[in-house]
Amino acid sequence: MDLVRAVGRAPIKIRVTLEAVKFEHTIFALPFAYLGMVLAAGGLPTWHQFAWITVAMFGGRTLAMASNRLIDQEMDRRNPRTAGRPLQRGLLSARDLLLLSIAAAAVYFFAAWQLNLLCLLLSPLGAILLVGYSYAKRFTWTTHYILGAADGIAPVGAWFAVTGTLAWEPIVLGTAVALWIAGFDILYACQDIDFDRTHSVYAIPARFGIARALDISLLTHALTAAVMLIFGILVGLGPLYFVGWLIMSALLTYEHRLVRPDDLSQLNVAFFNLNGYIAVAVFVFAFGGLVWR
Repeated sequence: MDLVRAVGRAPIKIRVTLEAVKFEHTIFALPFAYLGMVLAAGGLPTWHQFAWITVAMFGGRTLAMASNRLIDQEMDRRNPRTAGRPLQRGLLSARDLLLLSIAAAAVYFFAAWQLNLLCLLLSPLGAILLVGYSYAKRFTWTTHYILGAADGIAPVGAWFAVTGTLAWEPIVLGTAVALWIAGFDILYACQDIDFDRTHSVYAIPARFGIARALDISLLTHALTAAVMLIFGILVGLGPLYFVGWLIMSALLTYEHRLVRPDDLSQLNVAFFNLNGYIAVAVFVFAFGGLVWR
């Protein structure tokens, strides 16, 4: 009977676990990993490379999110915005997330091993950044840029996976991704300004106020657009890429028009919807620019 109940609860446990680690947010970094992959391959990679890069991305991101939920569990319990998360509601235990973190790390390292020796040797550095960024908010308001760097390694790692070497192209692309992620994380942190100030959590909105934080986020996204433009020119991508660049720039502009110092009600639309569109659009048009130069 216990086994029957356990089997019956399994779909619910899976759904709750996916909710806890925000599985759907993988779409933010995955297209940029694929972009690094196709640029390194000069087109389509092998199925082996595609499959294990995808597995490494899901393993790495799950490791980052599951460990983040563990590291921040007490902070999230005190924050009204995060107090309803599965761990805080008792739908998952700390042991569940610890086991998930270990399993995700194993998947991540195994995928790196399947790709090449360089990926395997560098994978511990990636894991340290993926787990370590969760501690940044405890000592520096540049935490948003550290989070950006954790996502910015996606195209660099994919380039390693295909070529086994380092080049400037994925570093430029990774820089753009890091700035993009940091910019919208600054926006997202605006909703926690009171809690962060009360509990000594380091973040740009808590340090400089919402109005200044929005300006810093806008500047960061302007730099994102500039780096992406330079990237397309230096790599020699075709006209389709620059169509995608215009779409990305327009979406970033619209994102900032949705959020004002006195009105954060559209923040979730700006954070979740638009950034997903940006990631997919950049990949589609960049791939088109690579094929039709």
